[in-house]
Amino acid sequence: MQKKEKINVGVLGATGSVGQKFIQLLENHPYFNLTEVAASDRSAGKKYKDAVNWILPTPIPEGVADLEVKKCEPGLESRLVFSALDSSVAGHIESDMAKNGYIVVSNSKNHRMDNDVPLLIPEVNPGHLELIKCQKYGEGAIVTNPNCSTIGMVIALKPLLDTFGLEAVNVVTMQALSGAGYPGVSSLDSIDNVIPFIGGEEAKLESEPLKILGSLDGDSIKDVDIRISAQTNRVAVLDGHMETVQVNLKKKASAEEIIECWKAFRSEPQNLELPLAPLRPIYYFTEEKYPQPRLHRNIDKAMAVSIGRLRKCNLFDYKFVVLSHNTVRGAAGGAILCAELMKAKGYIK
Repeated sequence: MQKKEKINVGVLGATGSVGQKFIQLLENHPYFNLTEVAASDRSAGKKYKDAVNWILPTPIPEGVADLEVKKCEPGLESRLVFSALDSSVAGHIESDMAKNGYIVVSNSKNHRMDNDVPLLIPEVNPGHLELIKCQKYGEGAIVTNPNCSTIGMVIALKPLLDTFGLEAVNVVTMQALSGAGYPGVSSLDSIDNVIPFIGGEEAKLESEPLKILGSLDGDSIKDVDIRISAQTNRVAVLDGHMETVQVNLKKKASAEEIIECWKAFRSEPQNLELPLAPLRPIYYFTEEKYPQPRLHRNIDKAMAVSIGRLRKCNLFDYKFVVLSHNTVRGAAGGAILCAELMKAKGYIK
């Protein structure tokens, strides 16, 4: 059998913490071959190993260390680029790249709520990729993955919405330090402390799920009709966002029916056997002290969502705990899975 040729890809914002995670996860990827890295003007022209402050526990992949860092602008040879750019610059750079024929799969927030841009969780709303056909970028395109705390919660909500319907959701997050990037939160702020504010996070958690769980309506998405209230906190955990969630269902359901609904959940990434797709999107734990970040954040390539402690609620119908890996499932890994789905569905030639 003839070996399939890999698609050459680049990473924008390659020297940052999320950019480094992209590079780590793309090493030996069966679909994609990382051939270009791009970053700020102060890094451009240097070898990657000289421009980056590498913070991951694995070494810089061979073949990447000596790549010359390029500028984040049209002129890259790779048509598919992953964006780990800071939101302060991502908006116009990503638009410019798309206008010049590049397919941009972005972890940045800037274009997430654009009417014609898919806000994609491959297990939840793969059909939203059709929005690409409505974009005004010609051969180019922009696809985004959601906020890191949104992803875990929405994967937990999707089977409930499809099976029982959802009326209202309340969520309180305990978000890992790595979600703030590097160097992130200072030690004096994080140790022996909880910070009950993360800029912009509550608004994202209350708005992004409505688009993700909404329905394709011509050249835009019609938001799902669910009321969501969110509170977000930064806690002294390295990786793994934990969320306590309360839900009101439209149909009555037993705890056993809900758990079975989660366990049975599969979607297109699993059917297509995509490389970064977890074998099971959701793992449910019956132990009363689970899930825990240190024990469960890396389950199934760190791409699965762990759920536990489902029980009746005095204010809502049910409450439970959700855990997901914020820099893998919630950032670089989630974006790469989006690109894998795009390739499998013919959106990337």
